[in-house]
Amino acid sequence: MAKTLIWIRCVFVALFLSQSVAHAGLFEDDDARRAILDLRQRLEQLSSSGLAQSKIQSDEISKLRSAVLDLQGQIETLKSEQAKLRGTNEQLIRDLSNLQQRQKDVQLGVEDRLRKFDPVKVSLDGAEFLVDPSEKRDYDAVMAVFRKGDFVAAQSVLTGFSQRYLGSGYLPSVLFWLGNAQYANKDYAASLSSFKRMLSLVPNNPRASEAILAISNCQIELKDLKAARKTLEDLVSAYPDSEAAQVAKERLTRLK
Repeated sequence: MAKTLIWIRCVFVALFLSQSVAHAGLFEDDDARRAILDLRQRLEQLSSSGLAQSKIQSDEISKLRSAVLDLQGQIETLKSEQAKLRGTNEQLIRDLSNLQQRQKDVQLGVEDRLRKFDPVKVSLDGAEFLVDPSEKRDYDAVMAVFRKGDFVAAQSVLTGFSQRYLGSGYLPSVLFWLGNAQYANKDYAASLSSFKRMLSLVPNNPRASEAILAISNCQIELKDLKAARKTLEDLVSAYPDSEAAQVAKERLTRLK
């Protein structure tokens, strides 16, 4: 803009000088002064117009600069808010992941606890049945006592099991081993009762021949030889090919 004003001034000065030289003789002093004043006025008008235009442009530039600065401020604010939102979003993702993991752990824990109460299938002495896990643990525990050869303790825990689990699929087996523990402890009457109770529950139990032979042993110890002979004869008749039947035949020979 400054260069433009200087150029305009130069143009008018050149015009004025050329006119003055070409027509020097034509103008009087007053005319020359009027021409100079006229040129000055026109130059000032042009200068004023240029300054006004420059001022307008300067105002517009200032406004634009202010708008740009305001826009930059808004952009920085948005960037800051975006960063906060990104941080919040990442935290939410982590929280969600942790929550899902905890939910999975809780679900697995619940399933494990429920699994402890789910019935399990057991196969024992040719029979299959369902029992609670706690019942199976108790059976394994009492049998562990019996296998140690502590027949007094075994009689106690086996009796407790038979009273606690009256409808258990383990009951025939428990009664069989209880009868053996009682016989070892010379509690022959109780032993006889346990074996008879076992046979009443499962007459076709694979251990039935052994239980009948055990009954005859109890009867012999109780001095009931007549009942013992009858029991041995029934055993040979019902299970002729069993090992118990072979033992029964030998006993019958001695009892005659």
